[in-house]
Amino acid sequence: MPRRKRNAGSSSEGTEDSDFSAEHTDSSESETHMVRNTRLTRSSLRLSRNSQGHLTGKHERHFSISGCPLYHNLSADECKVKASSRDKHVEERMLSQRQDENRHSTRQQAQSERHLRYKEKVTEMRRKRNSVSQKDKYMEHRPSNGSSREPLLENITSDYDLELFRKAQACASDDLEKLRLEGQVTEGGNMIKAIVFGRYELDTWYHSPYPEEYARLGRLYMCEFCLKYMKSQTILRRHMAKCVWKHPPGDEIYRKGAISVFEVDGKKNKIYCQNLCLLAKLFLDHKTLYYDVEPFLFYVMTEADNTGCHLVGYFSKEKNSFLNYNVSCILTMPQYMRQGYGKMLIDFSYLLSKVEEKVGSPERPLSDLGLISYRSYWKEVLLRYLHNFQGKEISIKEISQETAVNPVDIVSTLQSLQMLKYWKGKHLILKRQDLIDDWTTKEAKRGSSKTIDPTALKWSPPKGT
Repeated sequence: MPRRKRNAGSSSEGTEDSDFSAEHTDSSESETHMVRNTRLTRSSLRLSRNSQGHLTGKHERHFSISGCPLYHNLSADECKVKASSRDKHVEERMLSQRQDENRHSTRQQAQSERHLRYKEKVTEMRRKRNSVSQKDKYMEHRPSNGSSREPLLENITSDYDLELFRKAQACASDDLEKLRLEGQVTEGGNMIKAIVFGRYELDTWYHSPYPEEYARLGRLYMCEFCLKYMKSQTILRRHMAKCVWKHPPGDEIYRKGAISVFEVDGKKNKIYCQNLCLLAKLFLDHKTLYYDVEPFLFYVMTEADNTGCHLVGYFSKEKNSFLNYNVSCILTMPQYMRQGYGKMLIDFSYLLSKVEEKVGSPERPLSDLGLISYRSYWKEVLLRYLHNFQGKEISIKEISQETAVNPVDIVSTLQSLQMLKYWKGKHLILKRQDLIDDWTTKEAKRGSSKTIDPTALKWSPPKGT
């Protein structure tokens, strides 16, 4: 599996469903899930203020809610007693195995009488259920603690099965603690180190606010078509066998060769857009939009092959921007960086502005890589305009109207190219032929494979948004 690390690229300034379903949940379920996770995170911080004790009973302090005894309705002393009981049981089992080996027992031999007795004992223990109703206790526990505590689990199943579950919880918490001590998991940092996305494994750059139960895993598995995130390769494989998505939701408004662009409404496809924002935050430092996606339109660029339309990048745009921003957030996926797709996304955003008969500009502040990409794009636009210009007098207003680039961006680019001079009370644009010749040479080498064709756009500005 190819592995892409952060090197360079252009960018500016995402929920696991059950593995038994391939459809998105509705908005109300998503909001409920996110509110629950927000409360859980806050309660985690509140419970961890008194960080004494650990669910495993082997550590004096805990650093996450998974190791908090209070969250699991236990005390630190109870956890130590349970740990001692588990260790004693492990020792007894190992002693039993050694005795079997001394008797030269093998798996092919019939079960010993001791095994049969233990099997009957387990069956009997699983039949026993405390019939005493604790409804009043449950009704009192939930309203008073909310999501800050684990639900009461007694009498839901047999004591034997409950103890097995408690052992599994303790083992998982112990594994997480070992990762923390080894430095592979750090509290408050970027806990998701990598994502498996299609045929790529991508190293992440920044922290993204995924729910804690997913973030602490260190690696997420994502469906590259519907963007659901999952905990394991097995769940992803089951999901992919049933997922009917092969391209983003919304309307396909552009297609040229293998490149397509889909317009996705944040109000109509809320889950997809939220997952897209969470994914983008893994590679963007200044991004702050995660869940409030309804006021935005998302333009998702894909590259198609015989398996589907693969995510290349996207940009989001406010439906009603007071300052005429044509881009709120823009990202090129790491595996497609340094291949011209970033400029294609920028060019497409200005193409929409031309159709709308508006002058556009990206929302500030731009990230470092985003600023580099935009300056490079503005430079190309100006040099192309000057190369084709045949008139005697040129004005910044005319350049802005034809290219849809904001006059402020045009002036700043001209200044950086040293093509704007102040002489006798007037600003003059100098046509530097050396820069134009260098641009034409590079343009001839690059060809037209990574350019936007305006004739391939089938789109009209949304109304009533």
